[in-house]
Amino acid sequence: MTDVAVVGGGPAGLSAALFTAKNGLDTVVFDTDKTWMHKAHLFNYLGIESEDGTAFVEDAREQVESFGVERRQGAEVQTVEPDGDQFRVVTEDDDLAADYLVLATGANRGLAEELGCEFTDEDIVDVDVTMETSVEDAYATGAMVRAEEWQAVISAGDGAAAALNVLTKEKGEHFHDFDVPADAE
Repeated sequence: MTDVAVVGGGPAGLSAALFTAKNGLDTVVFDTDKTWMHKAHLFNYLGIESEDGTAFVEDAREQVESFGVERRQGAEVQTVEPDGDQFRVVTEDDDLAADYLVLATGANRGLAEELGCEFTDEDIVDVDVTMETSVEDAYATGAMVRAEEWQAVISAGDGAAAALNVLTKEKGEHFHDFDVPADAE
C-alpha cells in the first residue's frame, strides 16, 4: 500500500510525485517512459535556457528519487479501480493499493474513462482547479485535461496543483510548499 500512486512519468507525474514525497507521503510512480518529452527540446520552460527533453526527464527522475519516490520503470498500468476508500492500480506483474491517484498519461485518457471520471464536451477529463476529477481523491493532469495546451511547464504546474490538494487533505488545512534559503543549508 502507498499514500499516492502516480501513473505517468512526464512533467505532470514527476511534479506531483516530487511535492507529495518531499512532504512526507509515500509515493509510487508508474513510468512506461512514453513521455512526449523525448521528442522535445526546452527553450520555453522557466529557468531553463536550453535543455533536451530526455535530459530534462532524467534530471526530474533523479530529483524525485532523492526525495524517496519509488519509480516502477517500465511497469504499464493496465487498470485502476476503486477499492473501498482506496484505488487499486494493476500492472501485468503486480497491484498496489493507494489512498490517492494521480493520472498523468498525456492525451491517453483511457484509465480516467475506465475509472468513471466525467469528461467535458471537448472530450477531456473534467477537473476542478485542484485537478481533482469527479472521482474523489483521483486527479488528472496535463494533456488529459487540456484540449491543446500541452506544454511541459503547464503540465508540471498541474501535477503540483494535484499534489498540493492531496497534501491539503492529508494535513487538514490549506498546505503551501514554500522553502526558504535556510532550508537548503
